[in-house]
Amino acid sequence: MQPDPQILGKLIDDGVVIVPGVLPRDEALAMRSLLQNAIDDDLREWEGKPGYIDQWMVHNLMVRGEPFAKLLENPVLHAYLTPMLTDTCIIYAYTSSSMPPQGSNFSRRIHVDSPRLIPGYPTNVGILLALDDFNDDNGPTEFLPKSQWRSDAPSTEEFERDAIRLYPKAGDACFFNARTFHRGGVNKSGKARHALSLNVCRSYMRQRFDYPRLVPEDVVDKLGPVGRRFLGFNVRVPVSLEEYYVPPEKRLYQAGQG
Repeated sequence: MQPDPQILGKLIDDGVVIVPGVLPRDEALAMRSLLQNAIDDDLREWEGKPGYIDQWMVHNLMVRGEPFAKLLENPVLHAYLTPMLTDTCIIYAYTSSSMPPQGSNFSRRIHVDSPRLIPGYPTNVGILLALDDFNDDNGPTEFLPKSQWRSDAPSTEEFERDAIRLYPKAGDACFFNARTFHRGGVNKSGKARHALSLNVCRSYMRQRFDYPRLVPEDVVDKLGPVGRRFLGFNVRVPVSLEEYYVPPEKRLYQAGQG
């Protein structure tokens, strides 16, 4: 699948763009309840325990239901990730991005999603896949266009003057250079606003979790070459000479991975 050149051009130039129809609308809406169940499970498991600061954020969604795992091989995602990060890119993190009713979360601060700044060379791409229609009441994300190559953080005054709100519909996704300054909105409604969040990085970079070890075999077995590569199976590191001295086709870190 090829990306729309106008959409891709806007992503490269402005640092952020909406890509419509990443998922069919009915599939996106059906994932809402699955995500809410995962949120509720995590709150019951972790609420009040030391170090738990991720209320309403579910980590490693590929292990929380088959629809989340299937997204790893979505052709629309890879159509836009490949020209940005090459066809060897991998998942850095895969989480939820939900705004609780009548509230916000840690994303409300003005921030970027990657600490690295290499002018003209994106290292990470963020994807915010809407499971609800975003609107002014339920907390749309705000982005500062063309801020992806600056090293200085904008002031609150500059950000509020020049930032734009994006309103993807369920199944659409906001793609953005992870160096683009942004912040989460405030949900003024009585209903949670749900989305999925993926941070994708270059193949030679570390992932937040060791996904080849974390993801159960029964989930991996349902994925093809694209999904396995996206999880990081082509860039594993041997732990012994026995794992290192093997035929090329059995190497954990495969050739041509960037």
